[in-house]
Amino acid sequence: MAHTIRDKQKLLNRVSRLKGQLEAVEKGLNEEQDCSQILHVLSAFRGAVDGLMAEVIEGHILLHIVDPNKKATSEQTKAAQDLIDVIKSYLT
Repeated sequence: MAHTIRDKQKLLNRVSRLKGQLEAVEKGLNEEQDCSQILHVLSAFRGAVDGLMAEVIEGHILLHIVDPNKKATSEQTKAAQDLIDVIKSYLT
């Protein structure tokens, strides 16, 4: 089973929060809020998108690159974890 199907509800919950943050940006623009307030909301939105991206990429690596049906070598496991760590540090 694909990780996006397995984790569907968790991922959809993140998307719902993203929608709320984007609506807050729209509201701030419509209400002519100070640009610093809008920038803070945009920053939070970007962080949330990056977090979602990191989660989906991690699942992809663990399910599609490192075959869960085969015993990975310790070198493969370490390389996969190193890649996940780099992606997470880059995105978050």
